[in-house]
Amino acid sequence: MDSPASRRALGVASIPSFQRISAFLNDSTYSRRHLLPGVCDFTLGNPHQMPQTAYVDALRDAVNPRDDQWFAYKSNGTHAREAAAESLQWLLDVPFAAEDLYLTTGGFAAIALALKAVADPGDEVIYSLPPWFLYEPLAVEAGLVPVKVRINTETFDLDLQAIEAAITPRTRVVIVNSPNNPTGRIYPPELLQRLADLLEEASARIGRRIYLVSDEPYNRIVFDGARFHSPAEFYPYTLLAYSYGKTHLAPGERIGYLALPSTMPDRKELAPAIGALQVAMGWIYPNGTLQHALPRLEQFTIDVDQLQRKRDRLVQELGGMGYRLSPPEGTFYLFVRSPIGDDEAFTEALSQEDVFVLPGVLFETPGYFRISVTASEEMVERSLPHFHAAIERAEQDRPEDAEYHLPTGLIPVIPASKAHTLPSNG
Repeated sequence: MDSPASRRALGVASIPSFQRISAFLNDSTYSRRHLLPGVCDFTLGNPHQMPQTAYVDALRDAVNPRDDQWFAYKSNGTHAREAAAESLQWLLDVPFAAEDLYLTTGGFAAIALALKAVADPGDEVIYSLPPWFLYEPLAVEAGLVPVKVRINTETFDLDLQAIEAAITPRTRVVIVNSPNNPTGRIYPPELLQRLADLLEEASARIGRRIYLVSDEPYNRIVFDGARFHSPAEFYPYTLLAYSYGKTHLAPGERIGYLALPSTMPDRKELAPAIGALQVAMGWIYPNGTLQHALPRLEQFTIDVDQLQRKRDRLVQELGGMGYRLSPPEGTFYLFVRSPIGDDEAFTEALSQEDVFVLPGVLFETPGYFRISVTASEEMVERSLPHFHAAIERAEQDRPEDAEYHLPTGLIPVIPASKAHTLPSNG
């Protein structure tokens, strides 16, 4: 007998990386113990201290009605769009018009909206490993074919040769995430210009436009005075997805947007389609209170200096213990090489001591683990002896002639013919 679930739903549920994430969140030592007192939780980008007063005040003020339409249906609120466009243009020095910003329930919806706006079922979407771990479910749900390519594991930069080799006549979208989750890398302007040239040439070669979806919820969370550059500065056919959940460390308050730069030649043609999808995808506009608050939310971020201090403390201490890692240039995360090849075994050993991190296999990159520096400073200090004990045990258990390295081929190119393909629902 046929399954009661649709083929589309089963296709999403059967994605191996998605199954791993679900198991970690719902059936693991972490799922059973992460809310207990005294744990050190470095897994997700969740807050572990009280929210900023400015954030609470902005929401408190926004919930106070000014008129009888305050809580009426909201779509793309004018004041919210104008504030977001002004801020984005200041950050990137790229022109954005308020009417070209489409408000969404967080960055998830913005990415899904971008994919469905420009790609048809069967089209291919290229992204690099390690990825944000929900690109594949979003692509498969949209009926698209994920095509995964490796990064440069020495620099954490995009591998442009791998991207170029993966492009076929069915390619429609390339996803770029900078500052990158999980590596913390900010892609330099020279690399982004070369990517833009590559996509322009490839679009001409295959006879159809390749769009770039720039996933940049961390574009305000950069360290050491770094200057963030968006692909939109170099490639006009860029759809920019943003989330305020990172900027204010409030991922449970769902507000973000999809923005098209004024330099995109066909943005006016896309506008009716994007507007229709915002309704058809389930009225994915943010709630009214968050839209009312957005102009104030644009005036501040979380304490990035505090994040940098925690980053510096962990980089110094873990490096001194023998862990291999590079200081991230942005985001909330450290991407650390596991002292043993089996990163799941290593992270499970840490979890037995109530120190929780994410294994690299969840990012389709075995041999690493990710630490979120949204953990409190007290957690950071309390975790250090456990990290030290864990790497000492790993050193003792490692054979004398074994080296601390990763095997080659951890991040393979997956050609389109081998990529996960969604079964037809027809």
